[in-house]
Amino acid sequence: MDRFLQGVADFSGWLWGVPLISLLLISGLYMTFKLGFFQFRYFGYIIGQTFGSVFKKPKGVGTVTPLQALTSALSSTIGAANIVGVPAAIMFGGPGAVFWMWVIALIGMALKFSESVLAVEYREKNEKGEFVGGPMYYMTKGLGMKWLGVWFSFALMIELIPSIMVQGNSVASTVEASFDVPPLWTGIAAAVLVSIVVFGGIKRIGKVTEILVPFMAFFYVGGALIILFMNIDAVPEFFSLIFSNAFSPAPVMGGFAGAAIVEIIRWGFARGLYSNESGLGTAPIAHAAATTDHPVRQGFWAVVGVMVDTLIVCTATAFVVLSSGVWTEEGAIDNSSALTTLAFESYFGTFGGILVTLALIFFVFSTILVVIFYGAKQAEFLFGLKASYGIQVVYVVAVVLGSIGAAEVIWGFLDIMLAAILIPNVIAILLLSNKVKELKTEFFTSQQYYKKDKKEQSQ
Repeated sequence: MDRFLQGVADFSGWLWGVPLISLLLISGLYMTFKLGFFQFRYFGYIIGQTFGSVFKKPKGVGTVTPLQALTSALSSTIGAANIVGVPAAIMFGGPGAVFWMWVIALIGMALKFSESVLAVEYREKNEKGEFVGGPMYYMTKGLGMKWLGVWFSFALMIELIPSIMVQGNSVASTVEASFDVPPLWTGIAAAVLVSIVVFGGIKRIGKVTEILVPFMAFFYVGGALIILFMNIDAVPEFFSLIFSNAFSPAPVMGGFAGAAIVEIIRWGFARGLYSNESGLGTAPIAHAAATTDHPVRQGFWAVVGVMVDTLIVCTATAFVVLSSGVWTEEGAIDNSSALTTLAFESYFGTFGGILVTLALIFFVFSTILVVIFYGAKQAEFLFGLKASYGIQVVYVVAVVLGSIGAAEVIWGFLDIMLAAILIPNVIAILLLSNKVKELKTEFFTSQQYYKKDKKEQSQ
C-alpha cells in the first residue's frame, strides 16, 4: 500500500510539474496574445470598472453584486496556499520563484478572464430564479459537448470531498496547535457555522464573503504592511533578491539548499497557479451569478481577483518571509510550512503567531464555504436542484471527518483529481477562444459599453 501511495505521489508530482505548467503557460500566453494584451493595455480602466465602481449600482441583471461574486471567488483562492505555499516556493525554488509567481499571475489573468466571460455568456436561470453557470454550461451550450460538461461536473463534485476534508483538517490542526482545542470540537463547530451559511444559497454566501474576505485580507495584509513600513529600507533589497535570483541558479544560504533555474521557474509557476486557480474552472461558477450588463465587464472582476490573490496577498507573505531572514536559518527547509508564522513572530512576538493563525482559520473557513457552493452547483447541473442539498450534507459531514484525519489515504489523489478538472476546462477555453475574442471586441468597440464609459469619464 505504501509503495502504491508513493507511486501516486510521484505521478502527481510529475503531472503538476512540466506537463500541466506547460499547458497553463502556453494556453495563458495564447489567450493573452489573442486578446491583444488587454490586461496590460486597459489596466487602469479595469481597476476603475471594478474597485472604482464598488459604491455604484451594478448595471444589468444577476443574482449577486459583482463585488459579492468576486469575494466569493476569492474565498476559494485566498487560503493556505497564500500563507504556507509561498514560503515553500521560496525554500525549494529560492527568492526568484516569487518573480515567476508574478509572471504566471499576469499571464493567468487572460485565462481567468476568458473562463469568467464564458460563464456569464452561457449562464441560465435555475428553478429558484438564480443565475447559474460555469464550465459545465459553456461546455454544453457553447461547444455542444454535454459529455465534457458532465465529466467536468462529476469530477469536481467528487474531488471536493477530499478537498474539503483537507481544509477541515487544516483548520482543526491549526486551532489545536494554537488554542489546544480538540480537533473533533473544531470540526463540529466549523460544520455548524458552514451549514448556516451554505444552505442560504449564493445570496447568503455573497453577503458573508463580502464582509469576511475584505476583513481577513486587510487583517493579514495590514500586518504585512506594518512590517513593510517598519522595514522600508529593506524594500530595494527585497526586489533585488527576487530579480537577481529569477534568472540565475539560487545560491546556497543557511537553511536554503540552492536551486537550478528550472526549479526556480517550476516552483514559482506551480505556487502561483495553485494560489489563483487560473484555468481551473472554479471561480467562473461564482462569477456567473453576478449582476452585469456584459460578460466582459464581469471578466474584469476575475482579472482583479488574480491581482489581489497573487500580486498582493502572496507578495505580502513573500516580503515578510524574505525580510525577516527566517528562510536562511538552519533547518528552515524542513519546516517551510511554519516560516510565515516564524517570520511574523520575529516582528510582533507572540501576537505575530496569533495573527497568522487567525488569518489561516479565516482563509480556510471561507474556502470551505465557497467550495461547498461550487460542489452543490455541480450536483444541480447533473441531477437537479434537490440533489444539490444532498451533496451539501455530504460536504458538511466531510468537514467533521477531515478534522479528525479520516481518509487521509485519499488525500494523495487530490492533485490528480484536480488535473481531471483543469484539463477539460482549458481545452474548452481554447476551443471557445474565438467567442471570447468576439465578446471582448464587441465590448471595446460598442457605443454601449467601453466608449460610453470613457465618454462619461471625460465629462
